[in-house]
Amino acid sequence: RSIIMIEFTENALNALKNSTEESDYVRIAVKGGGCSGFMYDVKIESEPSQGDEVFDFDGIKICLDRQSSFMLSDTIVDYETTLAQSGFKFLNAQATRSCGCGQSFSC
Repeated sequence: RSIIMIEFTENALNALKNSTEESDYVRIAVKGGGCSGFMYDVKIESEPSQGDEVFDFDGIKICLDRQSSFMLSDTIVDYETTLAQSGFKFLNAQATRSCGCGQSFSC
């Protein structure tokens, strides 16, 4: 197993705890698209896919596919609430450029 350097802030973990059941898996993924080439995707699944790496963060099961884990290395996942919106924010050390909305990036 490889070591994935992804971290979650307390705000992100609390948001995930409030949105999931004990049996859920949270998939954090990178997909092609967005205005900068790649975009982040967070969704709840009932089980991991074959080949996923599964990590436990304070009781929350996070699954990452191989490509996403590479692109999310050295990433901090935060959860922000502002007057305009609330959602996950990715502070990705590998991103060379991000768009204004913060939901897409390029490497």
